[in-house]
Amino acid sequence: MEEETETRVFLSNEQHQEEEEEEPSLPRSMVISLYLGYFLARWGARTWEFSVALYMIYLWPNSLFLTAMYGVVESGSATLFGPIVGQMIDGMSYVKVLRLWLVTQNLSFIVAGGAVVALLVVPDLKSQNFPVFATLVVLTNLSGAIGVLSTLAGTVLIERDWVVVMSEGHSPAVLTRMNSVIRGIDLSSKLLSPVITGLIISFVSLRASAITFAAWATITVWIEYWLFISVYNGVPAIVQSDERRSLRSSQSQAEETDSASSFYVPLLHEEESYRNTQSRSRILRILERISESSFVSAWRNYLNQEIVLPGVSLALLFFTVLSFGTLMTATLEWKGIPTYIIGIGRGISAGVGLAATVLYPLMQSRISPLRTGVWSFWSQWTCLLVCVGSIWVEKEKIASYMLMAGVAASRLGLWMFDLAVIQQMQDLVPESDRCVVGGVQNSLQSALDLMANLLGIIVSNPKDFWMLTLISFATVSLAGILYTIHLYRIRKHLFHLEKIPLLNNFFAS
Repeated sequence: MEEETETRVFLSNEQHQEEEEEEPSLPRSMVISLYLGYFLARWGARTWEFSVALYMIYLWPNSLFLTAMYGVVESGSATLFGPIVGQMIDGMSYVKVLRLWLVTQNLSFIVAGGAVVALLVVPDLKSQNFPVFATLVVLTNLSGAIGVLSTLAGTVLIERDWVVVMSEGHSPAVLTRMNSVIRGIDLSSKLLSPVITGLIISFVSLRASAITFAAWATITVWIEYWLFISVYNGVPAIVQSDERRSLRSSQSQAEETDSASSFYVPLLHEEESYRNTQSRSRILRILERISESSFVSAWRNYLNQEIVLPGVSLALLFFTVLSFGTLMTATLEWKGIPTYIIGIGRGISAGVGLAATVLYPLMQSRISPLRTGVWSFWSQWTCLLVCVGSIWVEKEKIASYMLMAGVAASRLGLWMFDLAVIQQMQDLVPESDRCVVGGVQNSLQSALDLMANLLGIIVSNPKDFWMLTLISFATVSLAGILYTIHLYRIRKHLFHLEKIPLLNNFFAS
């Protein structure tokens, strides 16, 4: 019996080796170009994400109002236009998407950086000329929001589409590895850019950091475009996917034309049908138009997917202030934590997240992405208990460092959960729906982020940050419950109790 088992294992390994030999190899230079271009794009986005909170708390001290207001504008735009962006991407060629993404993102960041420099040139501009101050703040908010919205297009294109297309025809481990590297690049940017920005702000000036940011966006846009176009031209699978997209788009347009013709011909020849149509109420016609809009159809598509509960669970994690985002960064600045310390803390947080990109492939290969998600989620939840405990610590500095430590430690579980959900989406969402579902997912995440920023406006006093902490922890707990329900619905159990040594004898008897 043992010999038969060994023979089967040997044959299985031999067959697996033959399959690996038959797999076409990805061009190494193209993969490196993809990673490098993505790094440059994410560096700019992560730099702005960290810096904007410091700019706003400087412009309006002792209040989170401006910081939260920027978050509302940014998240609100992504919530409203996220699904539409997904559908736009799905109907455009890859080259057009690249141009729209890179030009819009970097131009918006250049304008936002310039507006911040103008605000910082005159320290008392708010009291001297409030209309000009308000105009520049609005310009900063709108430009930053447009930049982040265009970043959404790039995220959907690279993370949800190109990575999947490039890994087709290879073993699942290739997709897992590419996902981990892409997430590692993002976290590396999140690690390094705040540290460098914090050092510039602490030892040079806020104005110097804004000028550096605008200069970065001006220079890198050309390099990013060259790198991504090289990947597009150098990977046949991407070109073939682009051709399939164009074919689907032309077919859908032809179907719309046919349906329009079949609808309007009877109206011209059947007077009774025409009268019945005209007699419809205006409200009904409005509802029909809404139901047929691209926004509603995108959400309908998303809700019909098998991965809707994991997607909602992931989105709920954005309804939180327990991250090194704008509200927590501004609060730590208000509490007197030096800017470079905040930057280092954010860097450590990202470094812990980088460890997740190494640990995730090991775990998912042994227990599947579905189960990896539940274990990683509740490990994150456990670390956040430290943040909740910091509320009752009387010494302000110790409480602040506990808050930072709890958030940083929780990033290991958070990013493993993020990778688990993304891989489930990549595996289970059809190719024709990837961009639409990705756009809606990002829109939902932005909607929850918008709600968190609205809370920041309502509870704008940094002294009351503990309220936001408790609400955030409750939302994270809800996300964990939803994902656990999804796991139970799929597997019909949560734990293999019979594999626990203490219970093994019980099940055996």
